[in-house]
Amino acid sequence: MGQQEKVATSLAGTVSEEISASLTAVDAELARRYPGDPGTRQPVHTVYVPGDVFEPGTLRSWGDQALAALDEHAPDAASFAAVLGIPEELAGPVHDRVRAKLEREPVEDLRIDFEDGYGPRPDAEEDEAAARAARLVSEAYANGTAAPYMGIRMKCMEAGVRDRGIRTTDVFLTGLMEAGGLPDGLVLTLPKVTYPEQVTAFVQLLEAFEKAHGLDAGRVGFEIQIETSQSILGADGTAAVARMIDAAQGRATGLHYGTFDYSACVGVSAAYQASDHPAADHAKAVMQVAAAGTGVRVSDGSTNVLPVGPTAQVHEAWRLHYGLTRRALARAYYQGWDMHPGHLPTRYAAVYTFYREGLEPAAARLAAYVAKAGGDVMDEPATAKALSGYLLRGIDCGALDTAEVARLTGLTRADLDAFASPRRGDLTVTAP
Repeated sequence: MGQQEKVATSLAGTVSEEISASLTAVDAELARRYPGDPGTRQPVHTVYVPGDVFEPGTLRSWGDQALAALDEHAPDAASFAAVLGIPEELAGPVHDRVRAKLEREPVEDLRIDFEDGYGPRPDAEEDEAAARAARLVSEAYANGTAAPYMGIRMKCMEAGVRDRGIRTTDVFLTGLMEAGGLPDGLVLTLPKVTYPEQVTAFVQLLEAFEKAHGLDAGRVGFEIQIETSQSILGADGTAAVARMIDAAQGRATGLHYGTFDYSACVGVSAAYQASDHPAADHAKAVMQVAAAGTGVRVSDGSTNVLPVGPTAQVHEAWRLHYGLTRRALARAYYQGWDMHPGHLPTRYAAVYTFYREGLEPAAARLAAYVAKAGGDVMDEPATAKALSGYLLRGIDCGALDTAEVARLTGLTRADLDAFASPRRGDLTVTAP
C-alpha cells in the first residue's frame, strides 16, 4: 500500500458550513430550474391533423397509407435502402422494423389541430369539433387504439383569437373529464407565443381548470410553440424563450419550432423556408440552450415537401425528409413534425438507421466505462449519461430491443435509466 500520507488542513470546519449556508438559495434555485430530463419517453415525431378531419380510424389510416406508399415506391429492403442511401448491412433490419412499426404503432404523438390547420370557424362548429375530439381521444385510450401521446393545438393567446382558444381548451378538457378523466398521454400545444406573459396567462387558465375539477396542481402540462422572432430575442435583447420556460412554472414539456411561421417572421423567402436554413439553426440553438437541464424537450419542425406523385418525385421527397431528419438527430433534436402519411416511412427509416448504426459502438463504450476497462476513448459520467440516453431512445421508438442492448452492455433497463438520469452522487449498477 505504500507509506500512509499525513493529512493536514488549515481551515476551521465552520468555513465549509458558512459557504454551504451562503449557497443554500442557489442550491434551491438550481434544483427548481434545472431538474434534468424527466426520464420519460419522448416521441420521435408529432403528427398534425385538422380538428374536422380527425376520425376514429385516422391513426390506422396513416399507417396503411404509409405501407401502401412503401409497396408502390420501394417494395423491398434493397430498393428502399437504395433510395435513401442506407448501408447494405442495415437495409434488412431497418426495412423490417419500419414496416413493423407502421403496422403496430404508426403514430407516436398526435395533435388535433384547431389553429392554422383548422382556421376560423363559427363558434358552434368549433365547439362541436372540440367536444367530438375529446370523445374520440377518450374512446381511443379506452379501446387501445390511441397513440402514446395525443392532444390538441388550440388557437393562441393573441387578442383576436384568445377567447376562442380558451373556450376550445375548456371544451376539450371538460369533455375528457366527463368521459372518465385526463389520459396520461395528454399533450396540449400553445402556438405563436411571443411574450412570456402569454405563457403566464395559459398557466392561469390551466390552474382554473384544475381547481374547478379538484385536480392536483400542475396536472396539465403543455408545449410552447416557437414561431416568432420575438420568442427568441425579446425587445430587451434577452432570450425570451428562457423566460417562457420560467413563466410556465414547471408545466412546460416541450419547445416546438414552427418552421414556416418563424421563417416568414424573419423574412425568409418561401422557396428557402426549411428546417436547415441558418435562421432555423439559430432559433433552435437558442431553444436548445434555454431548455438544457430544465426537463423541457426541443422539437424540430417539418418539411412541406410532400411525397406524392410519380415514383421519382416521391423518392426525391423521401430523400429530402430522410436527410433533414438525420441532420436533426445529429444536432440532438430527437423529435420533429410529420405532415403527411408518406413522411412516416422516412421518419422511421432515419431514426432507426441512426440508432442501429451506433448500437454496437455505443454499447461497447458504455460497457467499457462500467467495467473501467479503458480503451481508445476516455469517457466520463457525462458521456455515460449520453450513451445511456441514446440507447434508451432507441429502445423506446422500436429501433433497438431491450434484450440486444442488455447482451451488448451487460446492463438492465434500470441501469440505463440510472446512468441517463442519475441523482447526484448516487448511481448503482446491477447485473442483468
